[in-house]
Amino acid sequence: MAKANHLGKVKQGKDVIALHAIAYCFTGLLALLCLVPFLMVLAGSFSSEEAITANGFSILPQDFSLEAYKTVFKEPMVVIRAYATTICLTAVGTLIGLLVQTMTAYVLSRKDFEWRNGFSFFFYFTTLFSGGLVPTYILYTQTLDLQDSYLALLLPLVFSVYNLLVMKSYISAIPDSLIDAAKIDGCGEVRTLFQVVLPLIKPALATVGLFIALAYWNDWYNAMLYIKSEERYPLQYFLYQQVNNIESYKKLISSNAVSSAVVSSLSLPTQTLKMALTIVVTGPIILAFPVVQKYFVQGITIGAVKG
Repeated sequence: MAKANHLGKVKQGKDVIALHAIAYCFTGLLALLCLVPFLMVLAGSFSSEEAITANGFSILPQDFSLEAYKTVFKEPMVVIRAYATTICLTAVGTLIGLLVQTMTAYVLSRKDFEWRNGFSFFFYFTTLFSGGLVPTYILYTQTLDLQDSYLALLLPLVFSVYNLLVMKSYISAIPDSLIDAAKIDGCGEVRTLFQVVLPLIKPALATVGLFIALAYWNDWYNAMLYIKSEERYPLQYFLYQQVNNIESYKKLISSNAVSSAVVSSLSLPTQTLKMALTIVVTGPIILAFPVVQKYFVQGITIGAVKG
């Protein structure tokens, strides 16, 4: 039990200290469980294929080699084009997604909006039931005619009901008196949203923005469905294709479908190449996360009790 000393400071009891120690140890163990696999992938990408085959994976590189990265960037324009496609889609999609979901959340949070409950039910209903894959595919390829178009990668991820809930919860916490005061000063709904509400919901914007950006960055499924031209492949689908090529190459070798002379001439790293591709794809997101981390922590605890 916590006790106050003569200086007025609270002195923690042994049971509280022990509880904190257990919590720190448990959290540290979870952090290691998340960090060690990534370190093994990073070390494997800088190891030689022979060392990985002989000794397996480890936290430190074995027989340091850049052969995997040389193979990845053997055709640098392909990688650069995939990067450019993904970066543009992520930037544009995040901005449009934030705009659409913020405006929607603002409307649904207004108590004077007559049809608020009806529209809310419409959005929440889609979390339980969806149209299915076939109708969605027909919608994008035939009705909207977006086959092999960047819009087919952009539109499916613009809106998320979960992100809408996060944004709506945060906007609903803004006092009505503040919005009423803005209206008394002559602000319309648009000006109130962009000049009064948005500056107050930066944690929610950062959190939802990160979720949207990750969704676009990690998306390969929509590219598999709708994109046929290689020059429009996003980064994740490029990774997917490369991994499939590696698996096909391994099957050819194991089935003796190619001669030993051809195998020796190709000398394609397989395991280390997968590791290098993973690092190339995840690197930018890992570097970007610390920038929004403080807002992310605030935004993800929106439902908590505020003091």
